[in-house]
Amino acid sequence: MNLGQQKFKSFILERVKEGEQDNAEALLTESFQKLDERSFDQEYLKTFMPQMKNLLKPEHVSEVEAIMKEFGAKFSR
Repeated sequence: MNLGQQKFKSFILERVKEGEQDNAEALLTESFQKLDERSFDQEYLKTFMPQMKNLLKPEHVSEVEAIMKEFGAKFSR
């Protein structure tokens, strides 16, 4: 995991509902692996984003969603 991934992981974990940290970590690990394998794409984001949003505290959903959309825009459709 590179420094950027570590920072993103910390950022997300601070915004996750109590008791959902393990699920969020597993989802982030999967996404980082897909990035490393170069298989992270718009199709993956369609499943990743709803799963991650379900793990977030309600007050952080829009903030994280905006960041994920901005990041996802880097991947062609």
